Amino acid sequence: MIKIGVVGVGHLGQHHARKFQNMEHACLVGIYDKDAKRAAEISQKLGTRSFASYEEMLDSCDAIDIAATTTAHYDLAKPALKAGKHIFLEKPITSALWQAEELVALAKERNLKIQVGHIERFNPVILKVEHDIKDPLFIESTRISTFHKRGTDVPVVLDVMIHDIDLILSFINSPIKTIHASGIGLFTKSIDIANARLEFENGAIANVTSSRVSLKLERKIRFFQKDSYISLDFQAKQARVIKKSPKIMKYLPQIMMGATDIDPEKLVDQQVYDCSDGPQDALSMELASWVEAISMDKRPVVDGEAGTKALSVAMQILKIIDEQLKNKKIKV
Repeated sequence: MIKIGVVGVGHLGQHHARKFQNMEHACLVGIYDKDAKRAAEISQKLGTRSFASYEEMLDSCDAIDIAATTTAHYDLAKPALKAGKHIFLEKPITSALWQAEELVALAKERNLKIQVGHIERFNPVILKVEHDIKDPLFIESTRISTFHKRGTDVPVVLDVMIHDIDLILSFINSPIKTIHASGIGLFTKSIDIANARLEFENGAIANVTSSRVSLKLERKIRFFQKDSYISLDFQAKQARVIKKSPKIMKYLPQIMMGATDIDPEKLVDQQVYDCSDGPQDALSMELASWVEAISMDKRPVVDGEAGTKALSVAMQILKIIDEQLKNKKIKV
């Protein structure tokens, strides 16, 4: 049984703590939050212990789930690793690349597990079709939402876009050759809308758009491959897989002759999946996979290296945007 403590019980952290209470091989020992009033409230709600200090929690746990604000990740994770604790870090892994690299090195030195909360890896629609995603040539993602103060301690690239960056890097096994990016701040002193085009050495291209100042919620990603088109709607938990049909050869002579009256649906095989009523939610699966990695001494699905890789790309995007804004003398 892995004894777990949750640090930071705000919007996300409270749900993390609740999930551990009913999880096999996990035992929620307690919570800690620098806001004592909030900690007392969640402690009473969940019927669990509220630690008086972070140090006291470290002495009582095997593993620490850090759901605090991004800017606090490094200062919370480093002492946990030094104390010999496995850690789960909400995304992004840290707010600075050197911090992530130091944490990964420290975990490796002490044979400890780091998992980063890129939750879309566990979205039911991804799990349903991941075997169909092979060598994508073009990926297009859109992740937009209405404005909320939560998460604005970092730019939208680190708060929102990084989900899709991680997914893209997990499916394209090739170094990035070139990055083009643009963005601007509207409601905060940081970047609120951003677009990036990632060009990979193997020829693949990914176009990524993120915004936290939209009038609607949308989380979609589309994969274009030589033999198929795959469209995922994370919000609705629906997937559509369209593949070239073997029957296309039957109509090829007519197509080559310029025929225009062939029903397009005869040329493809289409499968639609509705994953909205699945037995488990993504957060439960994500946290359970971390517990399993610790219990079975396995590599986490999204380990520290993967989290650092996504952060590195995000930082490159931000650097490009910042340089553009400076050249245009636009302040954010």
